[in-house]
Amino acid sequence: MSIGRLEHANLSVTRPERSAELFKQLCGWEERWRGESKLGGNTIHVGEPGNGAGYLALYTGDHVTGDYSKGQPLNHVGLLVDDLKAAEAVVVAAGLEPFGHDDYDPGERFYFFDWDGIEFEIVSYSGEAE
Repeated sequence: MSIGRLEHANLSVTRPERSAELFKQLCGWEERWRGESKLGGNTIHVGEPGNGAGYLALYTGDHVTGDYSKGQPLNHVGLLVDDLKAAEAVVVAAGLEPFGHDDYDPGERFYFFDWDGIEFEIVSYSGEAE
């Protein structure tokens, strides 16, 4: 049986540069590509260093308004970090509000909504958060 991996998730955002900078600071990611999308608009890919790891494609176009409701159709995007406190500091410095701090298997976590209303869950398995 073949084993699959998530290659990327494509998120519609109003300002890809702003979102890309957040994920570079939050996760230690790098910009892997940017350019025009085939059907119009622009995209920035950010992800783990190297081409083999997954990434987020941050897309925008004239129709992207950032007017989303939780769960329609996306509930949230979970990101794994080594240092939950440092990650939360990046979120706060970006002017975003962490909430839902909790500790249950398989790790400690908090959530935040980005500027476009997309919810992210930040998880650490390291036990470094308080």
